[in-house]
Amino acid sequence: MKAPFDFPPRPVVPIAGRDESFPVHRIYCVGRNYAEHAREMGADPTREPPCFFCKPADALVLSGGTAAYPPRTTNLHHEIELVIAMGRGGRDVPVADALSRIYGYAVGNDLTRRDLQARAKANGEPWDVAKGFDDSAVIGPIQPAAVIGHPSKGRIWLRVNGALRQEADIADLIWRVPEVVAELSTLFALRAGDLIYTGTPAGVGALRPGDHVDGGVDGVGTIAHSIGPPTA
Repeated sequence: MKAPFDFPPRPVVPIAGRDESFPVHRIYCVGRNYAEHAREMGADPTREPPCFFCKPADALVLSGGTAAYPPRTTNLHHEIELVIAMGRGGRDVPVADALSRIYGYAVGNDLTRRDLQARAKANGEPWDVAKGFDDSAVIGPIQPAAVIGHPSKGRIWLRVNGALRQEADIADLIWRVPEVVAELSTLFALRAGDLIYTGTPAGVGALRPGDHVDGGVDGVGTIAHSIGPPTA
């Protein structure tokens, strides 16, 4: 059956060191997964069930690209994150089996319209417009777990125009990688191609058009991107 209009191909992310790309199914994200960031957002850093939200797959911006400054905000924030790339899915995945379903890892930047998020929180509304806008999910090449293993510690950092803004260790995650996968799989049927942004450490802050952002996770990789002019 023909479609009434053309539609774009599925978003893909380069796989480091290979002439292959990772086809993206969905993008899931974890909120408040580092204690110090939870505190700076005014939340209690406890091990209550993780806060999950989603971004559209076509919100991806590859490292080296430019993310347009989005409309309806005056407070766009950066959030550097370790990203999980799922190679197999499933429901109710046991924690002990979670790592075997992960294809690899990447570095991401979960861009956030912080003023819209604050308004949503105050009104008890969902975070969709604060998190799921165009160009809101920056990502670097995916490093296969078969090559780098499953990182459980290592420096995570972000700079804006050369100035360090965020710095922590992924060992500080409240919910660790296998736990995130297991918990998320009780809410959704995970599939190969899913990306999971695992949360950001403290130090989030505002970005402006023309800013250059770079960051990384030791043992995983780096990203670099610019913030473009406001969307027309």
